[in-house]
Amino acid sequence: MHTLLKVTMNDMGAANSAISEGRLQKIIQQVSKIISPETSFFTAENGYRTCIFIFDLKDASIIPMIAEPFFTELNAKVEFFPGMDVNELDRGLEAWNKQASSYTSLS
Repeated sequence: MHTLLKVTMNDMGAANSAISEGRLQKIIQQVSKIISPETSFFTAENGYRTCIFIFDLKDASIIPMIAEPFFTELNAKVEFFPGMDVNELDRGLEAWNKQASSYTSLS
């Protein structure tokens, strides 16, 4: 499943320490090996360091392997957002339209 992972490092002290000790780079490399992101972005959001990864989540059981390093090492906020590409959206809307027509025929 296409997934957007957003990691917000809202604990400046933990993030600063991780950067100065070289742990942030190692965490990002470790997680990137697990998820093989299609793309990654590093930015600031609301004044906090933020990482955004787009990847294919093949098995939800790997979520702890992805999230825990950010939680335990950075005290970060971690969010997963499932999404669709345009082909998946087309298939989903087509299926919805077929199902929705059965609702309207009931009235």
